[in-house]
This record gives sequence, C-alpha cells and structure tokens, in this order.
Amino acid sequence: MRRRLLSVAAAMTVSMVSACATLPEDPEERAEALAVNDPVEPANRAIYDVNMFFDSNLAEPVAQTYRDVAPDWLRQAIHNLLANMQEPYTAGNDLLQGNPAAAADALGRFFINSTFGLLGTQDVVAESGGARRHSTDLGITLAVWGVDEGPYLMLPFFGPSNLRDGSARVADYFADPMGRVFSGRGLGVINDVNTGVDVLDTRTEHLDTLKEIKRTSIDEYAAIRSLYRQFRTGAVNASLNGQKDTRAPVPGQAATAPTPAATTTDAAPAAAAEGQAGIAPKADTVKPSAVEFVEPKK
Repeated sequence: MRRRLLSVAAAMTVSMVSACATLPEDPEERAEALAVNDPVEPANRAIYDVNMFFDSNLAEPVAQTYRDVAPDWLRQAIHNLLANMQEPYTAGNDLLQGNPAAAADALGRFFINSTFGLLGTQDVVAESGGARRHSTDLGITLAVWGVDEGPYLMLPFFGPSNLRDGSARVADYFADPMGRVFSGRGLGVINDVNTGVDVLDTRTEHLDTLKEIKRTSIDEYAAIRSLYRQFRTGAVNASLNGQKDTRAPVPGQAATAPTPAATTTDAAPAAAAEGQAGIAPKADTVKPSAVEFVEPKK
C-alpha cells in the first residue's frame, strides 16, 4: 500500500518539477523566489490544501481519539517499538554518512533494547544514561554527499519535501532492512500494519504542535515550508557533526549541551513541519507530524 502511494507521489513530483515555472524577471521578485526555493508554489499550495483537508477530517480526529483512549504507557511503548525497528536503517545511513560511532550507537541500542527492553518497547539504553536515539535517512545521506536539496515540494499524502528528499524517500521504503526481512519471509502484512501504526503514532505525537502552528501562523503553508527547511538543515548539520549530541557523556565529563543548529531532537516546532500528512522517521524526543513536518518526542 505505501509503495503504491509513494509511486503516485513520485509521479506527481516528476510532473511538478518538469512544469517548474521560470523565475520572475523583476530583481526583487526573483531574489525572493530564490530565497524560498519554491518555484511551483501554486501547485504546492493546492496539494497542501488537499493534504490538510484529509488531515483535519481524518488523521487529526483519529489521532485525538487514540490519545484520549489509549493510556500513556501503551502509546509510549508503541512509539518505542516503532522507533527501535528503525535503528538498523539509521545505522546503515550513519555508515554511508561516514559516522561509524553513530552507527555503532544505533545498532547497540537496537540489540540491547530488543532484548532487555522487551522487543524495544522500553528504551533501556537512554534510560540508563546511554546513547539517545537519533534519526537520519537517505535524504540526509545524499546531502552529506553534496547533493543539493533542489526545489521545495509538497508531496501528496507525505507533505513537505524537496526534490532530493522526495527521491530518496522512494528508495527508503525499498531499502529499509526490517521491511526487507519481513517481506522476504512472506510477512509483508507486518510492513503495512507498521506503516499505519507509524502514521497514527507520528500524528498523535504532534497534535498540540500542529494546532499551535495553525493558530499562530498568518500563512500556514509558508510557516510549514520555513520550518521544514530549517529542520532538514539541522538534521544535515547533526550528521556532519557526527551525531555527537546524542552520544552518551564520557564518564567524568559533563554532557555537552546540544546546539540548535546541530540537533534534530530540539526542533519541536521545526520538526513539526515534517510530519504533515505523512510518514517520517522518529527521533527520541521530537518527531514529524502527520502534516509531514513534526519530529522528536520525549
């Protein structure tokens, strides 16, 4: 199911990029267009409106009911389980980004939490003072390799993105190690269930954040666009910094306070932009929302 949705989103992305409008001739308008990097803004806004219609009438009410009905401990356990299943994928990208220490942290968290943490429903590593979870993906890997973000895009169902991240997202779903394991054993239905629960969990985590964005923003679309780009820039900086802000402190040394530019777990509002109506990787404290732009959690 998710691959079919991705195919549709990818096809629309290609058509949007091929139909990119030429830049304005007026110097001021041209400078503004280059700054926001949104050459197909009218089409993006139309897709955003459709995404928000489904979010307001389906995703948000379901997420609100889930939060009201499910006890906190159950929702936290489900979140931890879903996050734990992403650790091998995170480790693979860490290696591709030249961060072997971060990859070791991710794999260590996966094996320890999968055993002592009851299949990952408890984050015993972080709770015992070990490495906190960090989130990365193929889009970040391409950025580290020097691939430019390309034009900003609003994907159907998946929300804020850009040409680089949107293309990488398609490959993500075919490259996810856990997904390949389940598919190879004839358990593809687990991937579909995981996707559905992941969307619900992500949207629930950012109910309040997105409501605040909607309440305080004069232009929701522009706010989401700005926050998404800030969030992705922070994620790239975190990778270039070796994900050091998530490492366990060296014994006898005080933990270094995370810097806003280099951490993805500090960007509650910024991460909020990435969860808009879509699926996104989770972080340990902030986490993208169903509008495809909200990320980490506690």
